[in-house]
Amino acid sequence: MRHFGFLKNSQAHQLFHRLPQELSVDSPAPLLASALGATLYCPGDRPKIAKAVVKQAARGCVSMVLCLEDAIADSAVPAAEVNVAEAIRTLHTLAVEKPNTALPLLFVRVRSADQMLRLAESCGEAITLLSGFVVPKFENKNGYAEAFFDALHVIQSHSGADGRAGSQRLRLMPILESPRMIHSETRTSALSSIREILHDNRDDVLAARIGATDLSSAFGLRRSRDLTVYDVQVVASVISDIVNVLGRTEDSFVITGTVWEHYETERILRPQLRLTPFVEANEKELRHKLLLGGLDGLIREISLDQANGLLGKTVIHPTHVSVVHAMSVVSHEEYSDATVILGNANGGASASPYGNKMNEAKPHSAWAHKTMLRAEAFGVASESTTFVDLLEASMR
Repeated sequence: MRHFGFLKNSQAHQLFHRLPQELSVDSPAPLLASALGATLYCPGDRPKIAKAVVKQAARGCVSMVLCLEDAIADSAVPAAEVNVAEAIRTLHTLAVEKPNTALPLLFVRVRSADQMLRLAESCGEAITLLSGFVVPKFENKNGYAEAFFDALHVIQSHSGADGRAGSQRLRLMPILESPRMIHSETRTSALSSIREILHDNRDDVLAARIGATDLSSAFGLRRSRDLTVYDVQVVASVISDIVNVLGRTEDSFVITGTVWEHYETERILRPQLRLTPFVEANEKELRHKLLLGGLDGLIREISLDQANGLLGKTVIHPTHVSVVHAMSVVSHEEYSDATVILGNANGGASASPYGNKMNEAKPHSAWAHKTMLRAEAFGVASESTTFVDLLEASMR
């Protein structure tokens, strides 16, 4: 699979200076983590999950989560477990019989370590179709986090998905949303403890996710589509502290953006999407479509995610996927800057290739490395390609 793999070759080469790389479940972990993009959630009790997964992959979705936690009622859990296991077995059979079928990186969001073990047993060898599990309300207290890693190691051992001898490796994606991490009096110790256990199990961690719904619910809040998560200051402060602890250059953890949960509702505030880029691209109709879908707020939040060190996003509607991916493509200007910065081994400062900023080799080198990794995952836009062009090509 590959981001924007649905484009015709002629269109892809017109839009991209450098195409995204091919991805598979056994691609290097840093590339997979950077390439998650819009991770689409699907309730575990949804009928015909396997069919939905194939459909969304064909439309450009690269990562999906089958949810057995908050997306379904407590009473529906036993049936949902059976439903998810059946879908995984069906997809595994499809992958064997039709290996050219595009499938996303697939994860299951579980409620407990025991549920992980039950699901693996029910799936049998088909468990290797997964890329891993998503762990809610993650914290390193009273053995909670350890239990999930212990369960993962059992599953890895039984399935051979432990990364040895070039094999695929099943991994965890913790969701940072526990009350101890949210509340200011316990946040520092909770995050320090989380960082410790993630480092102790670094090879088994793909990326860290942030649970904005739980963060907001701790204060009885819910943001409207006219506001980004960064406008909700008490939640933004938690995100800031997560990036401070896990987003340091030496840690190399990919931290994904919070869920965007809005689509097609009436607006109160002014649109946040500038008209000029769409007029210049002769795409005023596309702008109107984005505004009707409430996607201008999503675009702004993605921009702020990236400015604050987050990459990728949890989404709950297929229309969000193309927006996240279009916004994740590295611009030609970013790529030019990163290339010059990484090519300057002696340090120092110089004008950027576009002549509009200063590049400092040493301070900007970490940014340049991250940019190049994102370029591998999402590609580099051609010099004349704007995000409007990428959106138009994606929202077919």
